[in-house]
Amino acid sequence: MKKLYWLLAMPFFIASAVAKESSDWRSPDIDDLVYMQTSEGLVVIELAPFMAPQHSTQFSQLVKEGFYDGLDFYRVIDGFVAQGGDITEEKPSKVKKTLQAEFTRPILPDSVFVGIQKPEYFAPETGYLHGFSAGRDLEAKQEWILHCPGTVAMARNNEAHSGTTDFYIVIGQATRHLDRNMSTFGRVLVGLNNVQRLNRASINVASGVIEDPTQRSKIEWIKMAADIPQSQRLKIEVIKADASATKERLAGARKMDNPFFHFQGNGNLDLCYHQLKVRVSQPDSFNPK
Repeated sequence: MKKLYWLLAMPFFIASAVAKESSDWRSPDIDDLVYMQTSEGLVVIELAPFMAPQHSTQFSQLVKEGFYDGLDFYRVIDGFVAQGGDITEEKPSKVKKTLQAEFTRPILPDSVFVGIQKPEYFAPETGYLHGFSAGRDLEAKQEWILHCPGTVAMARNNEAHSGTTDFYIVIGQATRHLDRNMSTFGRVLVGLNNVQRLNRASINVASGVIEDPTQRSKIEWIKMAADIPQSQRLKIEVIKADASATKERLAGARKMDNPFFHFQGNGNLDLCYHQLKVRVSQPDSFNPK
């Protein structure tokens, strides 16, 4: 009789496990997803209006206007960033305007920041904020998005309030000195490998600008996910900061108790190395071209 009980109960336990596993993942808001087809492949970005609402809004408006279609990644520095947009600064736009810097935001009373590492070398504390690796300073009462691989931010001149249209994607690990110095407004969820394939400037060109336009990788088009037919959209999910799998992953990273490691570190974590995992599936008819 016991065996029969367990056989009858098993579907319940399986269903519960599946429900729990499913609840550990979130689907990004479709209005915050941007599809970018480059000459090297597809890239999907999640915008961060909670951190940089002006920049996220203007970027979305420029995308809908078709501003970026046909432009280049004209400044690509190996181990640093890939910058795209209008190098001539002459392409017309009805929505383009100079933006006020959004380097950080005040810590809100209902902030969902999940602290992971304190202290940290570039911040008093790092953790996760709305699915992004983030930092915060309780004394300054500010929080911000970290410059991790895949972070998307607005390019600017020396003046803080000089960003307009051109953006960059972090392709190196050592860019944290840009934290709180740039307006970060997104993160690559899918296709960072394609960003890494973008043509680089010569190592002899300090500025990283690719002078020959024929040698630049192209932005073929960029569209908001909501403007792409559902059959052509990827199913994208990001694991939650409080998911059991996330906690287990971070705990294992702190301990480094795998037999492979002979020096087991000091228990500190680099949140850029432990960005929240993404999983993707696609419809059979998927063809972004």
